[in-house]
Amino acid sequence: MGGQTGFGPIPIGQDEPGFQADWEARVAALSTALMRNGTFGGDEFRDAIERLPPADYLAASYYERWLGALELLLAEKLLAPGAPVAPGAPAAPAGTVAASGTAAGDGPVASG
Repeated sequence: MGGQTGFGPIPIGQDEPGFQADWEARVAALSTALMRNGTFGGDEFRDAIERLPPADYLAASYYERWLGALELLLAEKLLAPGAPVAPGAPAAPAGTVAASGTAAGDGPVASG
C-alpha cells in the first residue's frame, strides 16, 4: 500500500504538538528503540507498514500504521505472547513482553 499518491498535503498547524495523543509518542519511542537495538531495521519496519491489509492501511492514521507494523513484526519475531502469527508458527514464550499492553509509568507524556 505504501507509496500511493493523490492523498494531498498533510495539514500541520503552526502551534500543533508533535504528537496528537500520548500513545503516539510511546509507539514512536518503542519503534525507535527496537530499531536502534537491532530487533528490526528501518527497511523491515517500512515493509511491515506496507504489508498491512489495504483496508486497515487506508483507514489508519500515521501512528496507527506504526503500531500495526510494530505488532506485526513483534508477532513474526515471536516477541509478543498471544499475538497472532502465521498458521503453524510456534507461539511466543509467555512473559516475553507485558501481556497487558501497558508499561511501567504508563500515563501522560511530558511535553517540552
